[in-house]
Amino acid sequence: MRSSQPAGVTTARRDIVKRIAILGSTGSIGGSALSVASAHPDRIDVVGLAAGRNVDRLAEQVERHRPRVIAMASDDGVAAIRSRLSRSAAATLAGAAAGEDGLRAVATHPDVDIVLCATTGTTALGAVFAAIDAGKTIALANKEVLVMAGGLVMEAARRRGVAVLPVDSEHNAIHQCLHGRPDRDVKRLILTASGGPFREWSAERLLGVTPADALAHPTWRMGRKITVDSATLMNKGLEVIEARWLFDMEADRIDVVVHPQSVVHSLVELRDGSQIAQLGVTDMRLPIQYAFSYPDRWDTELPSLDLAECGPLEFGRPDTARFPCLALAYRALRGSPALPVALNAANEIAVEAFLDEVIPFTTIPTIVAAALDDIEARGVAAPTTLDDVRAVDAAARELSRRLVGEVQSKQ
Repeated sequence: MRSSQPAGVTTARRDIVKRIAILGSTGSIGGSALSVASAHPDRIDVVGLAAGRNVDRLAEQVERHRPRVIAMASDDGVAAIRSRLSRSAAATLAGAAAGEDGLRAVATHPDVDIVLCATTGTTALGAVFAAIDAGKTIALANKEVLVMAGGLVMEAARRRGVAVLPVDSEHNAIHQCLHGRPDRDVKRLILTASGGPFREWSAERLLGVTPADALAHPTWRMGRKITVDSATLMNKGLEVIEARWLFDMEADRIDVVVHPQSVVHSLVELRDGSQIAQLGVTDMRLPIQYAFSYPDRWDTELPSLDLAECGPLEFGRPDTARFPCLALAYRALRGSPALPVALNAANEIAVEAFLDEVIPFTTIPTIVAAALDDIEARGVAAPTTLDDVRAVDAAARELSRRLVGEVQSKQ
């Protein structure tokens, strides 16, 4: 097992300001990251911000944090941002660009130390590779980057001597539990899962799940797609794949346990049977701050966890019969490296179709399984370049859209 802090990466002095860029600044993770920056103005310098199409919110962020470079999905968005900025904010802004070129410009700006990848989907994959090549520390809050190209990303990071620090609460917890421990002492990783809103629903009741039902997560407030993934347990499956790459741990040494209270964020079991857990309040600002401050610890304005108020903490095994997406993720991880790419692509298409009320909730794993079957039947080779990854992704999306259409036509 290798740590996500590679050998040869030196630790920063405690008095050095962390200069950050955020890819996906207008999303929930991006907003939380800027909240952390606001809480530590003497420790964090916001150099770059990249967003999709939310002009109003990005304009507000630029006014408040005064980055030197920004990016948006389109040239029209960039023009709209420029037209809304005050004279002083515009004077601070040295560059603005659109599309993938814009993402790369933000991620590789010479003043940036840490790039927080908080985008959804595969949009920022190229920018992450560019940031690694530029020697930036990567704070990763995007599952797709490692699910689709984990081997390529981590190998690039090792070659360049770049740290990849996890922001997902579960992987961030494992990183904290592993800190300072030799590889030989670690037996397995244990990811906790809330179980989602349907943890106690019967298989029959799941047939009637609506998007509103799936979006009512019991403990976390997240984006629509990730909330549905939590309901299907695909989110935990994607996290298993992430953990494999972040911590160089094979699938059989990564377990999942259902923990509805979401107080224990994950655990590490050591060779003598001891288990080390990380606990905390359910607030993404904590793992984000850890990624920014690492290897130091900073004070926080967030409340401490009050164990006396938590009540009983429950743990149980995931039910892969009712929630087969978790088993599909393990299947993908144990097979060809092309399989996780197809898994992720098919799941994105299926979740979108479910949210649009085109397919039932229980059809999501059916479409994902068909995409995996297709990869295996065609004997698709392991992707060795980013173009290979994108080709597998495109083929899986095409197949999944066709399957969604077939389901729709039968209704």
